[in-house]
Amino acid sequence: MFHERLAATQEVVEAHLMQVLAPRGDLPVVEAMRYAVSGGKRLRAFLVLEGARLHGVAVADALWAASAIEAVHAYSLVHDDLPAMDDDDLRRGLPTVHRKWDEATAILAGDALQTLAFEMLTSSDLSPARQVALVHSLALASGDRGMVRGQALDMLAEGRALSLTEVTDLQAGKTGALIRWSAQAGPIMADADADILDTYADALGLAFQIADDLLDVEGDAETVGKAVGKDAERGKATFVSLLGVEGARRRAQELVDKACAALSPYGGEAESLRQAARFVISRQT
Repeated sequence: MFHERLAATQEVVEAHLMQVLAPRGDLPVVEAMRYAVSGGKRLRAFLVLEGARLHGVAVADALWAASAIEAVHAYSLVHDDLPAMDDDDLRRGLPTVHRKWDEATAILAGDALQTLAFEMLTSSDLSPARQVALVHSLALASGDRGMVRGQALDMLAEGRALSLTEVTDLQAGKTGALIRWSAQAGPIMADADADILDTYADALGLAFQIADDLLDVEGDAETVGKAVGKDAERGKATFVSLLGVEGARRRAQELVDKACAALSPYGGEAESLRQAARFVISRQT
């Protein structure tokens, strides 16, 4: 069930993003935007669409939010790869945007993808009140109270000894904030309570980051699609450096169990979300 739905999400979101970007011409910055949003797991979009399905939101409306979160995620990766931050040459097995074009184009493409996300959130047939709720919540999740905060803490943490609590707080912003919003989006669109999916997503986001930390230690660049071993090179505290490989793996499984248990009120209707949580810690990329 999960893999089929994830594949369908990848197909429909990719098509939607390309449709949105099609009439915007062929300036290098627009080409870079198309390049940046192409491919990827689309896990965040999947969470949006599944949360919407559970709350009776039309796919046509949810697709705008699913595409918006992928645009924000892509912008964050483009900027994260820049020399001023992680200085990466590869993303998803391909040259990063600043390597394929240049740094100025990468900065502008990231900026434009961020604003495109908020444009898309106001393009559905949802009521203005629900559109505003989506815009407001994504602004909080992606800015200095969410993802940007986490990235800033990550940069400050290089070469410093951090506690497990500090690493958890950092990653709850850097990785977890957008995952949490993705799960919240369905209830927001339905004007429903998001507490259950909040609990699910909090655990899922941390499990996702632990899996990333493990891939950085155990993965190979060809399979992962980006450089590995960089956390240790930069002296970054991670779940693996603090808990060890086996300890991190156990913690990730505990978080997946917590995420799955949180979904019990939805019964069998949430099975694809349970499978998504298991996928997060078994993936190779």
